[in-house]
Amino acid sequence: MAKITIIRQKMETAPTNVSFKDLSAICEHYFGKARSKGSHQIYKTPWPDDPRVNIQRSKSGKAKPYQVRQVLAAIAKLEAESET
Repeated sequence: MAKITIIRQKMETAPTNVSFKDLSAICEHYFGKARSKGSHQIYKTPWPDDPRVNIQRSKSGKAKPYQVRQVLAAIAKLEAESET
């Protein structure tokens, strides 16, 4: 769990410097196993609309910053729904 916390803090402070491997680990922790469709990994969310969790490795091996922000938004929504 400590590793997930560290990765999440890194995502929040430096979304342009997150490895795809770390983003995948976060997504799996919060949303379960991904299904792959081509080069994309798609994670199931309990809601039908945005924010979607659909990530793709960039050529540098890093996560795409806009996808990091989408994942953070999805985690925030998930946590907000679990509080109610």
